[in-house]
Amino acid sequence: MPSHPQKIYFVYIMTNRSKTLYAGVTNSLVRREREHKLGIGSSFAAKYKLDRLAYFERFEDIRNAIEREKQIKGWLRIRKIALIVSMNPEWKDLSAEWYESHPYQPPKAS
Repeated sequence: MPSHPQKIYFVYIMTNRSKTLYAGVTNSLVRREREHKLGIGSSFAAKYKLDRLAYFERFEDIRNAIEREKQIKGWLRIRKIALIVSMNPEWKDLSAEWYESHPYQPPKAS
């Protein structure tokens, strides 16, 4: 019997220049991050222009991912910030490197 590919789920935190935070869960982090950047899929994310992936975790069981998302959403803001800083101290957009630039596109400013 062929084995099915293992499903992967992600709990993530999106943010913006003002450091507004949004926690979510998805089975496709690339797709969901793109939706947030386009302002679709979440009225909260669209309203606050959440365009930066600040944090994520991987899970193989959706129940664990949902439980973790609920846990993070229940935390005070200061604890969510500490979680982000523990993995991403410079608050970089973790998805920035996912998209290759066109050969004629000018290089990004550092």
